[in-house]
Amino acid sequence: MKFRSLLLFLSILVFTVSNGIAQDIITNKNGDEIKSKVLEVSQSEIKYKKIGNPSGPTYSIPKSDVFMIKYENGEKDVFGENTKIKNDNSTTINSDDDDLYSKGREDAIANYKGNNSGAGATLATTSLISPLIGIIPAAIITSNEPSSENLLYPNPSLMKKNAYSKGYIEQAHKIKRKKVWSAFGVGSGLWLVLILILNS
Repeated sequence: MKFRSLLLFLSILVFTVSNGIAQDIITNKNGDEIKSKVLEVSQSEIKYKKIGNPSGPTYSIPKSDVFMIKYENGEKDVFGENTKIKNDNSTTINSDDDDLYSKGREDAIANYKGNNSGAGATLATTSLISPLIGIIPAAIITSNEPSSENLLYPNPSLMKKNAYSKGYIEQAHKIKRKKVWSAFGVGSGLWLVLILILNS
């Protein structure tokens, strides 16, 4: 019985890890992410399947609403009206504050990885101790903006501009919060599975 419970736990763990890796991520211009399998990118729309339901319906989203697609192999397609990507990876932008703010958010989506975000500590605390204890570091960690050395901003001179810096840091903080609370959710699920195994 314990062997079957352990096998179930390992299967769930492998599924969780592989589900988090083998997926395309569509990032909208407002910063929302859709975990998916992209089927087609046309001139006007992007067609995809939801990652949790690959045999389900095909969805579409206007290409004009999408900032970037990050494919499961690591390649990226970047779209945008105000940002033009050049071959040398430099960018041209309009100089007013709205464009700088939007550019900051877009650059955070493309560059901020959430490394050292505290997601690992949250996952470990939640899954190995309990969700009641894990919620404490998660709440503390997500209340703080990412530290400057972890921001990975591509252009130091743009970070000196208030509108760009504000957009970048706000979006990076949103990504950090999402990573930490996702880790809390996964940790809570793992904790529940461990409890079920130990009590079986």
